[in-house]
Amino acid sequence: MIVSFNPATEETLASFEPHEGSAIESRLAAAHRAQRAWAATALPDRLALLRRVAARLRDQKASLGLTIALEMGKPLVEAVGEVEKCAWNFDYYAEAAPAMLADEVVASSASDSRIVRDPLGLVLAVMPWNYPLWQVMRAAAPVLAAGNGLVLKHASNVPQCALAIEAVFRDAGAPEGLVTTLLVGAAQVPALIADERIAAVTFTGSTPAGRSIAAAAGQALKKQVLELGGSDPFIVLADADLETAAAVGVKARFQNTGQSCIAAKRFIVEQSVADRFVEAFCEQARRLVVGDPLAAGTTQGAMARANLRDDLHAQVQASLNEGATLCLGGRPVPGRGVFYEPTVLDHVKPAMTAAREETFGPAAAIVRVRDAGEAVAVANGTPFGLGAALWTRDLDRARTLARQVEAGAVFVNGLVASDPRLPFGGIKASGYGRELGRLGLHEFTNAKTVWTGPART
Repeated sequence: MIVSFNPATEETLASFEPHEGSAIESRLAAAHRAQRAWAATALPDRLALLRRVAARLRDQKASLGLTIALEMGKPLVEAVGEVEKCAWNFDYYAEAAPAMLADEVVASSASDSRIVRDPLGLVLAVMPWNYPLWQVMRAAAPVLAAGNGLVLKHASNVPQCALAIEAVFRDAGAPEGLVTTLLVGAAQVPALIADERIAAVTFTGSTPAGRSIAAAAGQALKKQVLELGGSDPFIVLADADLETAAAVGVKARFQNTGQSCIAAKRFIVEQSVADRFVEAFCEQARRLVVGDPLAAGTTQGAMARANLRDDLHAQVQASLNEGATLCLGGRPVPGRGVFYEPTVLDHVKPAMTAAREETFGPAAAIVRVRDAGEAVAVANGTPFGLGAALWTRDLDRARTLARQVEAGAVFVNGLVASDPRLPFGGIKASGYGRELGRLGLHEFTNAKTVWTGPART
């Protein structure tokens, strides 16, 4: 059975029989037929569907937000905001896709030479639970705009979100099968990747799982985009606006209960201002309200699963045993629900567990450094390279330092976030390929060269 579980109450919400055998086959066959017809559909008609999906998302954002909050534990206000962001993504591609998909003419005196963008086919999306609508919809909009279809294998703890996504497309008038949900476990993924009807794979999740996906896709010679784990640095230099950096830093670490690949995880602070920053950061963190995700005023909800909380607590305890200082929190919240106290660890060294491993939950690690040079070295001293934040009033120096930070994105004096207009992805153990923006749209297209010589009579 695939079970929907409320982590805030530890109650079972619903159970579903997984798709097996003939059910998988019939759904894949329908998806394949739908995609072939969709590829031949005129671009304006494809983009009209994107606009209708955006409208449906906005119409249903209250109910969809509630499903998200119940199924994975984030505060309701964050869940509704997630739905609104999905709608923005579809509106963006509905407007921007024509220019992105236009033929690229290459100057030539002897021929008409151009690069055209054809869809690849069915894209298998293997998606995580932490942003159960956004992670899917940020992939779906460019995939569909380009003429591809989408087969969704969602995380097994958010089956109601997976089915709701399929229903949104159905309600918006999408061809039957164009967006298909398969309720299957992780063990089914290699066979899906190997299926000849699947043309490419997009995956968001952990680095170990990403390696398995890449191996299966490589064996099948299929294109893949991988957005994997992160241990994002949040660099605070001595000349930064410390109060603003601390306030944004708390949001960067604790939003979505800290369960985000691009959450700030290592706060790398110049020694001369570290005491002031830590004081301001802890003051902001103490204002977080942990509790029922559906209650007004809750700013930190439940973690998605008990084993995730156990893993985080083990990392916190290991870091304390290694010499870190506990400034705030450090314990599971007693009672019902998978809650963990907002936690701040100070005097963390780069070799300690909280700095060396990805911490996926509400725990911040403060690393003190001598200067900007050491800050960049510590920031880069990790297998990961997803996002990074840099705080300084010297914007000329910021531009220089940003080029030195090994990451898919560097945000100067701001919160690292995904944006439909900008490419999103990582390097090193954080994956490869890009979602969003023009690059994200082009990932699942065939850049075909078309050379036409002069007509002969």
